[in-house]
Amino acid sequence: MNTQQQWTALKQRIDIEARAFIHGEYLDAQSGQTFAVINPATDEHLVDVARCDGKDAAIAVEMARSAFNRGDWQNQSPAKRKAVLLAFADLIDQERETLALLETLDTGKPISHSYSTDIPGAAAAIRWYAEAVDKTYGEVAPTEVNVHAYITHQPIGVVAAIVPWNFPLWLACWKLGPALAAGNSVILKPSEKSPLTAIHLGKLAKQAGIPDGVFQVLPGFGHEVGDALARHEDVDCITFTGSTRVARQLMVCSGESNMKRVWAEAGGKNANIVFADYKNLDKAAAETASGCFYNQGEVCVAATRLLVHESIKDAFVAKVIAASHAFTPKDPLDPASSMGALIDQEHKAKVLDYVAKGQAAGAKVLCGGDVAGQGAFVAPVVLDDVSNDMAVAREEIFGPVLCVIPFSTEEEAIAIANDSPYGLGAALWTSDLDRAHRVARQLQAGSVWINNYNEGDMTVPFGGFKQSGNGRDKSLHALEKFTEVKTTWLRLESY
Repeated sequence: MNTQQQWTALKQRIDIEARAFIHGEYLDAQSGQTFAVINPATDEHLVDVARCDGKDAAIAVEMARSAFNRGDWQNQSPAKRKAVLLAFADLIDQERETLALLETLDTGKPISHSYSTDIPGAAAAIRWYAEAVDKTYGEVAPTEVNVHAYITHQPIGVVAAIVPWNFPLWLACWKLGPALAAGNSVILKPSEKSPLTAIHLGKLAKQAGIPDGVFQVLPGFGHEVGDALARHEDVDCITFTGSTRVARQLMVCSGESNMKRVWAEAGGKNANIVFADYKNLDKAAAETASGCFYNQGEVCVAATRLLVHESIKDAFVAKVIAASHAFTPKDPLDPASSMGALIDQEHKAKVLDYVAKGQAAGAKVLCGGDVAGQGAFVAPVVLDDVSNDMAVAREEIFGPVLCVIPFSTEEEAIAIANDSPYGLGAALWTSDLDRAHRVARQLQAGSVWINNYNEGDMTVPFGGFKQSGNGRDKSLHALEKFTEVKTTWLRLESY
C-alpha cells in the first residue's frame, strides 16, 4: 500500500468527476445546480457535484425503461452478462487506488480500510453475482400427467438503488450485483455525503460493456432525487439501505404511486452478549471493541449494546477500554490509522449530543468523546451504568458509542437483547455448546454470531427482523428481490 505521503500526492493529482451519469454520458444536472462535497477529516471543500432533481430522475427512468423494453441487457445470454459483469469487477479492482482515495476523502474512513476491504469487497460482490448468472435455474412443478407447468424468474424492470454514506461503494455493489445479474436496468442514487465513487463507477460500467441506460448514477441533495424515484410510476423496485425513518417514507411513496417493491435495510441497535463461561475474554473484548468502533461506529450492525454478565462486568469492561485504544482517531490518509473522522460535523454533533443525553439519564462516561480541533473526530466512548430504556440504548446513534448493560441470567440477557425495535444482528460469547444454540435460536435478529462478531461472506444473506427492514442483501436470496416469479401452465392436449 502507498505511504501517507504517496496518498497525499495522489490527492493533489486526482481528477474528480462530479457530474451525473445518464445514458452513458456524464452530464450536469438539468437545473445546473450543484452541492458541495466536504472532506470530513479536514473540513476542506473537495468538489461541487451535480444536484439532480425530479427532471433528471424522469430522464434517467425513461432511458432505463427504454433499454429494458428493448432487451439491451436482459435479452443478452447469461454467458454474455456474466462476461460483462466480470469485466466490470476487474475494472473496479484495477481502479482500486483511485476508488479507495475517493472513498476516504469523501467519508473520512481510514485509507487502509478503503483500499484493503471496501473496494475489494465491492469488486467481489459484482464478481460473485456474475458467477451466479448462469447457475440459477427455474423449476418444473409436479403436476398431473397432461400438464407441463414451469416456474421462471424474470427481471423486475427498473430498479432504483438508494445507498448510504458509510460504505458507499461496497453496499452499492451488494445491490448492483444481483440487480444487474438478473437483467434489470439500475439507477444508483448515492448519498449526498458520499457520491464520488458511485459517480466514478459510471465510466467503468460503460467501459465494461454495460449498455447505455442500463446503469446510471444520479447524485442529489436531500430527498430530491430519492423521492422522485420512489414516486415514479415507471420504477418497479426500490432497494435501500439507510435509516428507518427514510425506509418508512419510501414505503409511503410506493403506496401512493404504483406499489413498487421496496426492499429496505434500515439499521439496528445490536446486542453483543458476553457470558461468564466464555474461556477467552481477551478475544471477546477485542472483538467487542472492533465490533462497535470499526468504521468510526458508522455501521448498521455495530455491536453498540454490550450485555455482559454482572460477575465479570467490571473486569471485562476494563479489557474493552484497553482494546479501544487501538481505535485512536488519526489522519485517514495515514495507512496506520484504524479510525478516521465521522461523516461530517453535523453528525459529530449528533453523536456527542447522544453521549450528553446518556449522562443526563444516569450513564457514566468511562472513556472517549470529542477530539478538539479540525475535522469531525470522536474518540471511542464507553458508557457504563446504562439501562435498556435509555435513549442511548434504544436509538441508533451511528457513531463510536458503546452502551454497557449488565445481566444476571440467560433469560434476562435474551429479554434485554430482544427488547428493541430493531433486529439486525446479535452475538453471544459462550463456551457452553448447549447455551450457544439455545440462545441463538431465541435472538430476534437476521444474523447471529457465536464467539465472533460480524464475520461472513457473500454466501450468506444479510438483513433484519422488525424495524431493521425486509428482504436480504448478499447470497442467492438477494436475487429474489429483483425478479418476478412466473408460473406457466401448459395443458397438453395430446393426452
